[in-house]
Amino acid sequence: MADILANPGIQRKPSIEHSNPLARTLLNKLDYDQLTNCMRCGFCLPACPTFKETGLEPESPRGRIALMKAVADGVMDPDQAFQDQMNHCLGCRACEPACPADVKYGQLIEQARDAIEDHVDHGVAVSGIRKLFFKGVFPHRGRLKWLGRSLAAYQKSGLRKVVRGTGMMKLFPEHLREMEQILPDATGKGVVERLGTVYPAKGEAIARVALFRGCIMDVMFADTNVNTVKLLSEAGFEVVIPSSQVCCGALHAHSGEMEAARELARTNLEVFKEGGIEYIVSNAGGCGALLIEYDHLLHEDSKYKELAVWFASRVIDVSKLLVERGRIPLFLDSESSVAAKPVTITYQDSCHLRNVMKSADAPRRLMKQVANVNFLEMKEADRCCGSAGIYNVTHPEMAGQILEHKMEHANKTEARYLLTSNPGCLLQMKLGVEKHGVGSEMEVKHIVDFLYERIVERSES
Repeated sequence: MADILANPGIQRKPSIEHSNPLARTLLNKLDYDQLTNCMRCGFCLPACPTFKETGLEPESPRGRIALMKAVADGVMDPDQAFQDQMNHCLGCRACEPACPADVKYGQLIEQARDAIEDHVDHGVAVSGIRKLFFKGVFPHRGRLKWLGRSLAAYQKSGLRKVVRGTGMMKLFPEHLREMEQILPDATGKGVVERLGTVYPAKGEAIARVALFRGCIMDVMFADTNVNTVKLLSEAGFEVVIPSSQVCCGALHAHSGEMEAARELARTNLEVFKEGGIEYIVSNAGGCGALLIEYDHLLHEDSKYKELAVWFASRVIDVSKLLVERGRIPLFLDSESSVAAKPVTITYQDSCHLRNVMKSADAPRRLMKQVANVNFLEMKEADRCCGSAGIYNVTHPEMAGQILEHKMEHANKTEARYLLTSNPGCLLQMKLGVEKHGVGSEMEVKHIVDFLYERIVERSES
């Protein structure tokens, strides 16, 4: 493997016939032009969380690209070690802004995982779980509502206390027990059930926008969806929430289920093309990053590729829309006088919001406008927290190492609130505060919830 990593190999797509079935699939699915675009300069190395943790070349974007190309060129077979390396990547895509050659690493790693998924045998249990959630739950709103109601009943009926008291949770791995401890309250009543499908703007409408409500977002973070709509309304936007929208497909794409992700994308394109909307608003960096790349996801689909370009061009994060087009409520202005004790806040970037949606500045600009708030930049806030979709579940050891180092920087801020713009990051940082926090003063919140609470506090004062 060391020789392969040291030698980039030939620069044209090989026409050899691979004897290994997975190698053949990889050759067909990988964008060979992107493989050869890598100049092996090493600018990606300092940006990569797994390389920073291990110092190993195969754990870097450059190393993984070299391995992909070696398989495509017939230099090596895609053995288990190769597959493990592809799946050990967090997919944070911090390497892309650092790359002078603009290599689309995120697309390459998803293509590699897609190919691997065509051949891997997960076993009965894992295959059953993947099928249940990727095909049986996430694409179906009714089943998601049932899941939300079931979780809510578990949390509120006293059953959760019984389960914990009897020690039944000890049957699960430690990292799953920890995640169960910090899960927010679930619900079967999402944003549409609570606000309807159209919510008017306060005052003259600036634009008509649509909210992408997500799947898990609308079950585990429904309050954030509701607060997003109300915040947009306060800022002058009429908000529509198409009730038949489905999961964005991000978890599918990151897990190698690319065709399932495309099917979900096609459904969403049909749903959102109606209604005269100017923007499609996301409040979850992980969802937004795939939505904004629907044009790439469906670029080979002759029926949907033009609609996908239209859709992707309208996707925007809620913070960016508020900053660039919204009427920011005056009581968020830092120059306003609010009879409240000043608080220190800090911020953990959503990797996909920063690296894919290019919206790192907007959340900070909003936070700095909040009255009586001291925004303190956290060291290495731009580095992944280890959540990465379901990475903290599938690779808990690496995710845990990254989180421990992240909390070292978070604790030094001594912030009262740690804000973020993605539900996965929020849960991961909440876990970090529980495990590695100093004291119990720091509270983790979605930036939308923090901003809307300030509006409510001001209006009631």
